[in-house]
Amino acid sequence: MLRKRLQLGLIHVAVAMTLVPINSTLNRVMIKELAISATLVAILASLPYLFSPIQVAIGSYSDRHPILGFRRTPYILAGLILCVIGVIVSPQVAFLMADNFPLGLLMGLLAFGAWGMGYNLSAVSYLSLASELSGENERGKTIATMWFMMILSIILTAIGLSRMVDPYTPQALIRAFGVVAAAALLLGLLGLFKLEPRSGVSRSTVSEAYTVKQMTSAITANPVARVFFIYLLLLLAAILGQDVLLEPFGAEAFGMTVTQTTRITSIWGTFVLLAIIVAGLLEGRVSKRLVAQLGNTGALLGFIVIVISGILLNRPVFYAGVTLLGLGTGLSTVANLSLMFDLTLPGMVGLYIGAWGFSNALSRLTGSILGGVVRDVVTQATGVALSGYLVVFGIETLMLLIATIMLYRIDINAFRRQIEEPSFVEKVAMAAE
Repeated sequence: MLRKRLQLGLIHVAVAMTLVPINSTLNRVMIKELAISATLVAILASLPYLFSPIQVAIGSYSDRHPILGFRRTPYILAGLILCVIGVIVSPQVAFLMADNFPLGLLMGLLAFGAWGMGYNLSAVSYLSLASELSGENERGKTIATMWFMMILSIILTAIGLSRMVDPYTPQALIRAFGVVAAAALLLGLLGLFKLEPRSGVSRSTVSEAYTVKQMTSAITANPVARVFFIYLLLLLAAILGQDVLLEPFGAEAFGMTVTQTTRITSIWGTFVLLAIIVAGLLEGRVSKRLVAQLGNTGALLGFIVIVISGILLNRPVFYAGVTLLGLGTGLSTVANLSLMFDLTLPGMVGLYIGAWGFSNALSRLTGSILGGVVRDVVTQATGVALSGYLVVFGIETLMLLIATIMLYRIDINAFRRQIEEPSFVEKVAMAAE
């Protein structure tokens, strides 16, 4: 299982690597060097999350339609190829936008759209495969391995990109994106090699063909699944909403230089990795819900400390908040994804993983909008830039508090009992009509 776990991690790494150049380096170039609207850049970068509803359909479709005997591999490969194409083309599209905006915008929608579609296609498929290949007792270790490798790869990819584009030129940027795309494709292919066993479709693996409306109803009709969906939305929107604001906040509140604010990400990432290792060691020894609650509470305290640091204008307090946020994020990520895998059933893995993937993507979109719009509105209303950041972090603290309370209502055994009741099928059918 160790080999398969590492291969699943390589696939996760490959897809994550394609996110780094677009969500960091290219965003900066488009907004600063090319003077393209930040709103437009945000919309293009959010296409994976706007496309996220298709994850439910993709997951269920792959459950029922294997290709050459494989139910996940072809879909993962197709998604990875789309991601790689998007990364290769995106910088050229950005320069085209600056020279010929209408044509560049059209090509940009196609390029970023391919990247966004590929992200959704591959993500739901490899998460479903991870659930299928890992037994219930192994899921936590699989998740910890995948996310540890992903975060490490993001750090290394960012370091490599910064070196390849120094000094910055359009040619250096295009070349760097090509190198990242090639590396992602190679790692993804290594991950897929002899990973999924070939098997046909049988009634034991596929119980019924659902329409999209019926699949949606299957989630909303189950009280535990419905609560977990909302819980994930609030939790991840709060934790991920700080991505675009933490470094600007450091500059605004403490006058940090670019080098100093860059270190914030490395500090956060280091403690996320440490927390993932701890979560992996706790697997099987401590309940998943307790680990999730510890992570949620740690992230909540992190936001509170960050808000206090802004009020006091105290840099050491700010670093303490970032540390707590990193630790909380790592513990919460592993534990909650393990819970997510537990809230699936044989023959319906793609359906539920797709739904949880949709919640994840929707939360990222919500967090981005929350972080940008609220910050701008509050800053405009008060005339004080720092107040905008503090209000956003305060809202995210409240969202985490609500999510922490909601976690007590998530009972996996109740979820399975509800699914097994004959009346549940009737409820789904009635809700879909």
